[in-house]
Amino acid sequence: MIGTPDWPSTPEQAIAIQKALRGKLVIRDAHPPIHTICGVDVGYDIHDNRSHASLVLMARDTLEVLATAQAFLPTTFPYVTGLLAFREIPVILEALKQLPQTPDVLMVDGHGIAHPRRMGIAAHLGVLLDMPAFGVGKSRLTGIYPALGENAGDMSPLTDKKTGESLGTVLRSKRKCNPLFISAGHRVSHETALALTLETLRGYRLPEPTRLADKLSKVKHS
Repeated sequence: MIGTPDWPSTPEQAIAIQKALRGKLVIRDAHPPIHTICGVDVGYDIHDNRSHASLVLMARDTLEVLATAQAFLPTTFPYVTGLLAFREIPVILEALKQLPQTPDVLMVDGHGIAHPRRMGIAAHLGVLLDMPAFGVGKSRLTGIYPALGENAGDMSPLTDKKTGESLGTVLRSKRKCNPLFISAGHRVSHETALALTLETLRGYRLPEPTRLADKLSKVKHS
């Protein structure tokens, strides 16, 4: 399932890769029944220039934690808006190797197609592995949306400003909290991405898979 892709050394090379991969995106439900969801979160240690990926594999029906995994690697790609995947995917691949089973879907802390080139980290990771994946972003990267109500469950469509293309859904997951930006990644439809997010909310801003992955990422390591 997991290989080591050729990785670019410049932003120009990275953008070319994104444009090439975009043609492989499948933005519809093309997956077996989903029984497990894996939350994916990546953080950085700026003091020693390391990236760390944290994964939490959960049962969909009960939200029981089935397994966790972490990996640490040197950060080799610069921070460039829209090219986050090239900083984060290498360490995510290392963490995925540690899971005892392949997740049915990846819920990634980041964007799917809600990206200027429709190739956010969830879309990129999904295409690279040919796995169902979608993004739950904490901030807007691209697109416009109507004013959003302040109550939990309020939502608005996220669309491309120029073309009107649907990019996902802006969701108020908790009253008066900043909204989430839900978008399909690969082999998952907009509707399923939103449904899985709503299904896994438990009163916090983040759905449980990415909330627990984020919590795991903050555990101190020597």
